[in-house]
Amino acid sequence: MLIVMQANATEEQVRAVCARIEALGFKAHPIPGSTRTAIGITGNTGSVDIGSLESMPGVVECIPVSKPYKLVSRDAKEEDSVITIPAPSGDVLIGGETVALCAGPCAIETPEQAMAIAEQVARAGVRLFRGGAYKPRTSPYSFQGLGEPGLKILAQVRERFGLGIVTEAVDNESLDLVEQYADVIQIGTRNMQNFSLLKRAGRASKPVLLKRGMSATLDEFLMAAEYILAEGNYKVILCERGVRTFSDFTRNTLDLAIIPAVKRRSHLPILVDPSHATGRRHKVLPLSRAAVAVGADGLLVEVHHEPDKALSDGMQSILPDELRQLAEEVRQIAEVLHRRVN
Repeated sequence: MLIVMQANATEEQVRAVCARIEALGFKAHPIPGSTRTAIGITGNTGSVDIGSLESMPGVVECIPVSKPYKLVSRDAKEEDSVITIPAPSGDVLIGGETVALCAGPCAIETPEQAMAIAEQVARAGVRLFRGGAYKPRTSPYSFQGLGEPGLKILAQVRERFGLGIVTEAVDNESLDLVEQYADVIQIGTRNMQNFSLLKRAGRASKPVLLKRGMSATLDEFLMAAEYILAEGNYKVILCERGVRTFSDFTRNTLDLAIIPAVKRRSHLPILVDPSHATGRRHKVLPLSRAAVAVGADGLLVEVHHEPDKALSDGMQSILPDELRQLAEEVRQIAEVLHRRVN
């Protein structure tokens, strides 16, 4: 159920409607828009008595929402959500007219490695730095990340270069630490349907980057995001990173068709990770260009100054010179689409 408020509804009227919803035993989700405020209702397993709500001051109408994802859908919010990432060098916007770039190594290995790559990322004009302190790996014998020491290195990167930090949490315990050190909490593909972790992310104070599961449908992807919003965190960024198919010439199959599909159904911004999608360095730039051309709100790219020595995913990490080329090409494509790189 969605409660549509009048354009001139006061904050007191919105709070009164929310209080009434809570008194009925449901959860209220105020969703401010450019021209109106809507209030989503969750927690109702049956019909809601709309008569008592529609008669309240400031209410225009009550609209049933048929989709299983209520807060994520365009029914709840017509205009695109723009997520603000507070970085030391200034806010980074994701969504709307802006295209965001985020780059860095797959895993944080040493302070020297992180600083060397961060310097190149900053030189390319990229404002967000990615790097894994926790690495869920297929093999238990592969490098699993440095844990909290890696998070401390990321904090040093932020302080030295002014970059916003994006890093992954793999469970509730690591999310507690990531929330302390990072600017964006990443939920990886293997945890897209880890519902207890999604709920914990929904109670976090930081924006959440949610990656699509390797075999997830569009509805499953959006329902995973709904878990986060339902807990009260509306700062969610989706990320397409390729799905598993029969193809064997690439690590995964990048599903660019999901970008306009998400845009049609949801107000949330969506990034593309061409590194994990392809698994090959020479394919990252072409698919980055294609992702921005099809409407992605940004890119999540792996870069390494010595990829042959990388402890994780070196073969899919582009070189610093390639990152600068990518940034310039993306800016040109964004201009054609009347967008700008943040």
